[in-house]
Amino acid sequence: MIRGAYKMKRDRSSVDKRRTQILKLIREKEEIKVEELTERFGISLMTARRDLQYLEDRHLIKRFYGGATVDFFPQMMSPEEEVQTYRDLISRFAATMVENNDTLFINGSRTALWLLDYVTHPHVHVITNNGWATGHTFPEGVSVTLTGGELREHIMVGNYVMRNLLEMSADKIFLGCAGVYDNGEFLYNIPTEIGINEVMISRTSGNLYILADHSKLRNTAVHGNSYGSCSYERPVTLITDEKADPEIIRRLQEHGITVHQVGLEDAMI
Repeated sequence: MIRGAYKMKRDRSSVDKRRTQILKLIREKEEIKVEELTERFGISLMTARRDLQYLEDRHLIKRFYGGATVDFFPQMMSPEEEVQTYRDLISRFAATMVENNDTLFINGSRTALWLLDYVTHPHVHVITNNGWATGHTFPEGVSVTLTGGELREHIMVGNYVMRNLLEMSADKIFLGCAGVYDNGEFLYNIPTEIGINEVMISRTSGNLYILADHSKLRNTAVHGNSYGSCSYERPVTLITDEKADPEIIRRLQEHGITVHQVGLEDAMI
């Protein structure tokens, strides 16, 4: 199993590296034929076409019959597609914060849970109250423990969750949220999530990461604070995207929050 996980990591890394090189080559030449890609990279026609499709799906190039060119007039994504793209990139970046043999807490956030799709380490253990984890296939090296509890929407809540969490511990914690206020408070749609998150945090020895795309960042003066918001008395790292309001980012940093922003350029790998 370990050999297979390491092979998967190497394979994914080589694919990402090749696609980055292909994108760089297309930008340099402005146009390229599929046959040239097969010769340069020693890949099949099918693999070359698959790589070009991957890059086109991310609005980085434009394909034509037999090759591809720089997309001088990229297709505009809808606001919903853009947000989903950024959430995927946030998940991918968050996965780089995970190390081999880590035990993680993950709450009911889909963006937080999907970071596991990008984990390539042979041993990572996850403890979560996220119902989306059921029926989802994770990478070979990821094992998942559910907290149990009453299912509300897709999130497990209640005293049963609390009791179980008090007997568990983790190295790092990844949380999604419904909103991020510029005063350093975080909003949750289900108020009971706050208590569950706080127990998870108290049982975590390492870093606390919050995952939230730009659409969730809020100006307190405009929106005001809502019931169900809270702040954390420990260092927080926020992973968001390049479209986040710079003024909100500045204020969050003033409150001691470390901020990482992903960009659409990161979609090339």
